[in-house]
Amino acid sequence: MRRGVRRAGILLLTLLAGALLVFFAMKAAPGDPALSALGENARPELVAAFRKLHGLDLPVWQQFLSWISGALVGDFGRSLTLAGGVPVGELIASRLPVTAFVGLYALLLAATISLVAGTIAALQRGKAADTALTSMAVLGVSMPDFWLGYVLIFFLALNFPIFPSYGFVSPVDSLPGALLSGFLPALAIAAPMAAVFSRVLRAALLDVMHRPYVTASRSIGHSGAFVFIHTILRNALIPYVTIIGLQVRYLLGGVVVIERVFGIPGLGSLMVDGAFGRDYPVIQACALTFLVIVLMTNLAVDLLCTRLDPKARA
Repeated sequence: MRRGVRRAGILLLTLLAGALLVFFAMKAAPGDPALSALGENARPELVAAFRKLHGLDLPVWQQFLSWISGALVGDFGRSLTLAGGVPVGELIASRLPVTAFVGLYALLLAATISLVAGTIAALQRGKAADTALTSMAVLGVSMPDFWLGYVLIFFLALNFPIFPSYGFVSPVDSLPGALLSGFLPALAIAAPMAAVFSRVLRAALLDVMHRPYVTASRSIGHSGAFVFIHTILRNALIPYVTIIGLQVRYLLGGVVVIERVFGIPGLGSLMVDGAFGRDYPVIQACALTFLVIVLMTNLAVDLLCTRLDPKARA
C-alpha cells in the first residue's frame, strides 16, 4: 500500500513538472500565436481582440493555472489556428488511436524481432549467426528512423509495390488495411529499437546462463528447454522489459517523424502542424499526452518487472 501511494505521488509530481516545462517552454519559444493565426499584417485591434479571446493577455501564471485546471478535466482549450477554434480535446481523441496503433505495431515488431535475434545470438555465441546478428544490430542502431522510412518506401513501395508509400487506413475502418498501410512506418520505427532490444537480451541471456541457480536447475534433471524457458529466459527478461520501457520515449519521437514521412494523421503530425502554426494549446496537449503515455508505460514496466523478479516482490 505504501509503495503504491509513493508511486502515485511520484507520477503526479512528474506530470506536474512536465506540464510546467511544456507550458513555459512554449511561452519562451519565438513567434507570436496571434500573428501566426491572423497574419503578419493584421491590424493591432484584431490582434488585441484575438489575445483577449484566447486569454493570451493574462499574466503567464494565470494562463498556466487556467490551462492546467482545464487539462485535469480533459479540457485543453481550443485551437488557435484551425478554423472555428476546434476543441483540442476533440483533435487529440481523433488522432490518438492512430498514433497508438502505429506505436503498438512498431513495439510488437521490435519485440518479436529482438526476441528471435537475441535468443539465437546468445545460443550461437561466437558462431557465424551470432556475428551476423550482432553486426546487423550495430547497423540497426546507426540508422535514423526517417532515413530508413525513405529506404523502405523506395524498395518496398516504389520499386516493388508491395505496400502503400503514403497514407494510412484507420483500424476502425479496416484492420487488414491498417496492418498493410502501417507496416512500413511501424518497421521504420521498430528496426532501431529491435537492434537495441536484441543486444540487451543477448547480454542478459549470456549473463544468466552462468548463474548457480541455472546449474542447480540442470542438476535436478530438468530438460534443456525447461531450464531455458523457466529459468534463463524468465530472469533475462527483467533487463529486457526494463529497456523496452525506457525506449518508449524514443518510440514516440520516432512516431512524430515517421507520421510526417508517411502522411499518417496521428498525434505526431498534429504536433508538427501546431508547432509551425504556433498553436500553443495543440502543442501543449500533444506533449502532455505523450508524457502521460510514457509515465503509464513506465509504471506498467515496473509492475511487470516486479512480477518477474521474486526479490522485488519480497
